[in-house]
Amino acid sequence: NGGTKSLSDFKGKYVYIDVWATWCAPCIAQFPFLKELKANYKDKNIAFVGISTDESRRNGGSWEAAEEKWRTFVKEKELGDVQLWSGQDFSFQQAYQITGIPRFILIDPEGNIVDAEAPRPSDPGLTELFNSLGI
Repeated sequence: NGGTKSLSDFKGKYVYIDVWATWCAPCIAQFPFLKELKANYKDKNIAFVGISTDESRRNGGSWEAAEEKWRTFVKEKELGDVQLWSGQDFSFQQAYQITGIPRFILIDPEGNIVDAEAPRPSDPGLTELFNSLGI
């Protein structure tokens, strides 16, 4: 919807961040598992946030084309929940040392990183982690 979000918007909840891009096949392969995970935890104390790192160089040098490709993709795949596009601001990638995707990050209700390299939705270890935290 064109807005912005901050971790403080989710204070009091765990936040599971999915860092992905429209061109990333391993990222897209996680979507069915992520949808199932979201359904299983819909009434729990956790928010799911997707952050796309789509950029101009894979879109003919156009940031506008990169954003449009991301918006269309989110609608077509019905990703739901909070979907963000990092755009031309690389501060998120730099702050969280994102050097490859897919990347999943788990944040606790106080905003602290629980796991900067959290298991993927397809990994049974993720459910075990959630359960161990009482999510």
